[in-house]
Amino acid sequence: MNSISGSGSQAGAPRRGTIIEGFRVERVATAGAEIHVAIGGSGPPLLLLHGNPLTHASWHKIAPDLARDYTVVAPDLRGYGDSSKPDGGDDHAAYSFRAMGEDNFEVMRHFGFDRFPVAGHDRGARVAFRMALDRPEAVEKLCALDIIPTYNLLSKISLGWALESYHWFFMAQKAPFPERLICADLDYYINYKLNKKGVGLSIFAPEAFAEYVRCTTPEQIHAVCEDYRATTSLDFAFDQADREAGRTIACPVLTLWGDNSHVGRHLRPMENWREWASDLTGFALPTGHYPAEQRPDLVYQALSSFLKGETVQPPAA
Repeated sequence: MNSISGSGSQAGAPRRGTIIEGFRVERVATAGAEIHVAIGGSGPPLLLLHGNPLTHASWHKIAPDLARDYTVVAPDLRGYGDSSKPDGGDDHAAYSFRAMGEDNFEVMRHFGFDRFPVAGHDRGARVAFRMALDRPEAVEKLCALDIIPTYNLLSKISLGWALESYHWFFMAQKAPFPERLICADLDYYINYKLNKKGVGLSIFAPEAFAEYVRCTTPEQIHAVCEDYRATTSLDFAFDQADREAGRTIACPVLTLWGDNSHVGRHLRPMENWREWASDLTGFALPTGHYPAEQRPDLVYQALSSFLKGETVQPPAA
């Protein structure tokens, strides 16, 4: 395994910057957090939400191209990157996808946008899913990268997926058990976590990997654990309540996944998404779990077509 060193020991005050070319940064106060936001471009809005263990920097290969047509807003989710890391509370509610979604509704209102499309990867896609269910009047379109909905995932666990997704249940354990073990060697952890099977670390630009390493701090690890604790309790319950009430996503949905990711190997994305979205398009990309890092050209092409209302074509073989 190739390794890149220099994690938590370099942590300090928030960087208050971005590696996304041509973007500026702002810090937006919400009801529950302070959100570090990169913003660039002009025109109609587009919200981009990253996954774990990443930051907004994970969009750096496609955000400048999207900014030619859109005002692109790319925040660090609460608990991640240079956003604040509030206390999760006894029930971890401060790290539910609903709480993270409310942050992002407030961020978009701060920039003058009440209705907008959102694209999310991994945890960010789960936040986007919750946003679309909670406030259908605000979410115009939804693009989800490399997930299936949380309720489906946790109610149909397969052995293969579970073995590759150990962190879901390890990080959800009671504090401070996972935090103490992970923080014993943060460099080892972040290198292992990002080094996906059959893909490796070479897909990451050095400047992006340096950001993920910089932000792998004990404070972020605790916040991420709170995120997973909320997922296996509150978020699952929210999804179950929506399912029992027959609520589905009203807006058009595009789902993309890596054919060499844990989603592509072990799950049936379209079958699961159809239970939640009637206006659905989706297909696999020749990537692992980080499509926007590995094949930004394909992600940009699909997302751009989707946002413009054009037919979204899968990549040629």
